[in-house]
Amino acid sequence: MKLHERIDGRLREFIDAQAMFFVATAPAGPDGHVNLSPKGMGGTFAVLGEHRVAYLDYHGSGAETIAHLKENGRITLMFCAFQGPPNIVRLHGRGRAVPITDPEHAELARHFPAAPDRHGVRSIIDVDVHRVSDSCGYSVPLMTYEGDRDLLLRWNDRKTDADLAEYRRVRNGVSIDGLPIFATPEP
Repeated sequence: MKLHERIDGRLREFIDAQAMFFVATAPAGPDGHVNLSPKGMGGTFAVLGEHRVAYLDYHGSGAETIAHLKENGRITLMFCAFQGPPNIVRLHGRGRAVPITDPEHAELARHFPAAPDRHGVRSIIDVDVHRVSDSCGYSVPLMTYEGDRDLLLRWNDRKTDADLAEYRRVRNGVSIDGLPIFATPEP
């Protein structure tokens, strides 16, 4: 394992080239569930600086990441080379969710000009990275990337803005551990 001072050069190129990454968060304390989520879709991840990254968070089955970030801010993102030379990059940091109802959301959204569709985005996860490391990845299998799935985008396209607000209120009100997510009414 090697620690890096910042996200630049070879590391940034590697991160930008990955079609998929993983996000890990956990509630504070010894109880509760650790959450690990795969993320993908071209144009939905951005390196905003040497110590800052962000990604578009679409509506989905759960919102554990948002709940954990609201509670304690801890987050790790992991990128694995499934093609080419082996490598694993981990970004440890403090994150926050910027929901679509927040005035800052529009400013952050400009960092995603290649996003396939913004309808269905519920927040932007903004991460202040304080630790950057890479390791060998020798045991990560070689796999072929065939393309992005469009199922999530098609699901979101069938929903109105009001449907998505209701989904956040009903289905994303609390985490599996009972932490608040979108429990309060939206404007």
